[in-house]
Amino acid sequence: MAFSCRIFQWCLVILMATALGCASTPTKEGTGEYIDDAAITAKAKTAVFQEPSLKSAEIDVDTFKGVVQLSGFVGSQTEINTAGDVVRRVPGVKAVRNDLRIKGQQ
Repeated sequence: MAFSCRIFQWCLVILMATALGCASTPTKEGTGEYIDDAAITAKAKTAVFQEPSLKSAEIDVDTFKGVVQLSGFVGSQTEINTAGDVVRRVPGVKAVRNDLRIKGQQ
């Protein structure tokens, strides 16, 4: 009886460690969030690529906990605004952090 109780305790410890290892923190995504963010990033990149006015833009897309960050270079302020608007319409996006810059300007 004591042996089976000890096995149960070890199984419980391993289960708790696994669950805590997959949990998110303010600076680290949980497993589910990572998968969700990867899907949002893919959808946002597709949306940007399919926008005709952004074809020549150099836009990088990253997602962390549903917040999409746009970075890179575009040709005008209009393209910055368009990229932000396109990404905001992607399902699952909680917010957009638009760090795009106009080519040639610092």
